[in-house]
Amino acid sequence: MNTVKKSLAVFLSLGALASSAAVAAEVTEASSAKHAKAATQYRQAIFQLVKSNMGPLGGMAKGALPYDESVMKTNAVRLEQLADMMTDYLSVDTRSFDVETGAKDAIWENFSDVASKADALKTASLGLQAAVETGDESAYRAAIGKIGASCKSCHDDYKKD
Repeated sequence: MNTVKKSLAVFLSLGALASSAAVAAEVTEASSAKHAKAATQYRQAIFQLVKSNMGPLGGMAKGALPYDESVMKTNAVRLEQLADMMTDYLSVDTRSFDVETGAKDAIWENFSDVASKADALKTASLGLQAAVETGDESAYRAAIGKIGASCKSCHDDYKKD
């Protein structure tokens, strides 16, 4: 099973988990090693899905792929939805357990900033959706660039190199 399919399977499990329990976007500590491992897998699945949706958009912005309004709209909607869920799955502090992660401790120390950056991703995704609706091809690259910039701002502060 390839990475995208695995990520999708984990992501679907996330949806079931989220719908069965209220998930607050505030930091909570993982309650066990098993919980920390699951939280890390969910967090990584969200980012794999972001990556899979950003790839084609980045290719379009760089001119490596032709603009495809259907793909841009679909991927922008997906990124908006992922941004809505992001803080829920980033909020579990896994630092007390030995889990393989690219997350810096600063995520849980500055969580309000993380939430702000997730909101910026959502806003940028909505901006691309609006650009596609207008059909103004000259606005596409800038709108995609804002999504990329929102991703980069979070990576710069919260992802280990």
